[in-house]
Amino acid sequence: MSSLYTRSKEFTRNRKSQSDSPPSSPSPIAKTLRHERLSRLESAGTSPTTSDSYSDRATSRSSAYTRRENRLASLSSRTEEDTNRDYKKLYEGALSENQKLKSKLQEAQLELADIKSKLEKAAQQKQEKTSDRSSMLEMEKRGKRALERRLSEMEEEMKVLTELKSDNQRLKDENGALIRVISKLSK
Repeated sequence: MSSLYTRSKEFTRNRKSQSDSPPSSPSPIAKTLRHERLSRLESAGTSPTTSDSYSDRATSRSSAYTRRENRLASLSSRTEEDTNRDYKKLYEGALSENQKLKSKLQEAQLELADIKSKLEKAAQQKQEKTSDRSSMLEMEKRGKRALERRLSEMEEEMKVLTELKSDNQRLKDENGALIRVISKLSK
């Protein structure tokens, strides 16, 4: 593993250096890497034991792939079941929350209707009070006008009474004078 890591590290360094340098001849490290690859390929094709190991590796890889696919399939089926369960739980939760919200909405609507009726009653009472007040105000105005008329009439009567008193006093004085004159004449 570490040899692969160092090779790849060197290779990337070489690639960087190659990109910086003009494309002349390949570097010595690149030549050695190519040489190692070629030697591996040649040795794999000539030796019978290595071909068996390659077939073993291939079957083990395919079995590993199938095991992996089986695991993934079982995991996906589990996740599908979990998601189905989750959706069912989410649906049930949403349903219960909707029911709660509906009941709260109905309570709020009832409360709103109650408040509206109270407001209408209050408005009616206020209107009745204002109409009562206006009728009371009109009655008071009428009464005030009647009292003012009565007062003006009484003032006129008072003037007439004072005139009558003064006339009465004058007549008494004249009567007394006439009585004296008659009593002097009769003597």
